[in-house]
Amino acid sequence: MRVLTYLHSFEPGGLERDVLRFTKAWRDLGIDAEIVLGRPEGALASEAPDVPYIVLQKGRFSTARFETLWMVWHLPRTIRKTRPDVVFCAGNSYSIVAVLVRLLMGKRCPPMVFRVSNDLVRRDMPWPVRQLYYLWLRMHPPFFAAIVAMAEPARAEIIDRMRADPSRVVAIDNGSMLHADFERLAHVRAATRLQHAGRSYLGVGRLAAQKNFELLVEAFARIARPEDRLTIVGEGPRRKSIEARSAQLGVADQVSLPGHCSPLDSFFASADALVLSSDFEGLGIVVLEALAAGLPVVATDCGPNMKMLTDGVGRLVPTRDPARLAHAMAAIVTDDHDRDAMRARAQRFTIEASAGDWQSLFDRIAR
Repeated sequence: MRVLTYLHSFEPGGLERDVLRFTKAWRDLGIDAEIVLGRPEGALASEAPDVPYIVLQKGRFSTARFETLWMVWHLPRTIRKTRPDVVFCAGNSYSIVAVLVRLLMGKRCPPMVFRVSNDLVRRDMPWPVRQLYYLWLRMHPPFFAAIVAMAEPARAEIIDRMRADPSRVVAIDNGSMLHADFERLAHVRAATRLQHAGRSYLGVGRLAAQKNFELLVEAFARIARPEDRLTIVGEGPRRKSIEARSAQLGVADQVSLPGHCSPLDSFFASADALVLSSDFEGLGIVVLEALAAGLPVVATDCGPNMKMLTDGVGRLVPTRDPARLAHAMAAIVTDDHDRDAMRARAQRFTIEASAGDWQSLFDRIAR
């Protein structure tokens, strides 16, 4: 069984990290899994050194500005050369490549599997743009042999928004942690004594508009006492905007942006709560990691799976509501927390728990 996945780069992101970990796990099962990489740039390069890559960019000239066209131009040739049984499209931002490659190759294209990696409702979009987006989603099903939801609650949304045949939509719990990672995270807080004077809040993710860290800063400013702290771990194009908002609200000295860091153990160990402030998400990998560590979670209702993740073990608030988010942040640190229930919720989403489901799907699609 040969499975080919394509990525633009090693730029930090949950989708890219998933692909690196999936590929390693699939190879451990005997699948000949390989990654086509548009350009060898980004901080995640060291996370899967044993995974084989086909790198499209040659020399030092970066293809970042036209990475989608670069991938569409080169991927058909790579597919013809490697002859995979299945092509894996890892997320929403990559589906345009899959659709165009399928149109270019026609019947010569092997079957494609599409993992829906983000919320499909997208209430953050203006109404006219959202209607065009829904039309684009409804064009997807004919191009894919199977569409994968990251957890069972998202399956109904895919069938509804994409108008997909239910028999071709499957739910595979998105294994984003190795079992060893889960076991390690389960002990990081027990081994650390919280020593900070005030409340310590943690945000994690790429500093991009989707994550809406400006909202998190605003919510924090509403409740911040002089000794409270907010740490936002990640890097991206919204750094200056987040810093400016922090200064505007008078909390710049209490907000820290240390950049991309991995692993996150020390941050999980020292925080009082993780806060997910996103406008939209597919699953929220960092939420699962926080639950594995027994770290309380406040999250916006930014995707179909979020209620399932936080129900009974965290607090869920509407998107883009700084007052409700601030109230939940203040309350979460005094809540009673069932850490056994939190870890049980996260344990379903390990690589080992889901790898066999992926293998069965690929076998079925290839046959």
